[in-house]
Amino acid sequence: MKLLNIDHVPGYEIEALGIVKGTIVLSKSFGKDFMAAMKTLVGGEIVSYTEMLNEARAIATKRMAEEAEAMGADAVVNIRYGSSSLMHSAAEIIAYGTAVKMK
Repeated sequence: MKLLNIDHVPGYEIEALGIVKGTIVLSKSFGKDFMAAMKTLVGGEIVSYTEMLNEARAIATKRMAEEAEAMGADAVVNIRYGSSSLMHSAAEIIAYGTAVKMK
């Protein structure tokens, strides 16, 4: 499965099969959330949140690819990511794109 954030697959004609997406909502535990709050007092990267968002993007991407495979796609083009905060220390990540068949 090719995953591309461009609107074509170089060297191939493509047939669009439809939009695919993968979503996840992740939250951190109270302990990690407390430590992150303490980090805001001194500044710097909040590593636990960075790790949480990286994990969430990976899961959302995997779910999007699985949806594309179920449609018979060879690739997903024009991939984009979105995020939102649903509540304190919980984030939604969505990965979406167009499933295509390569010719």
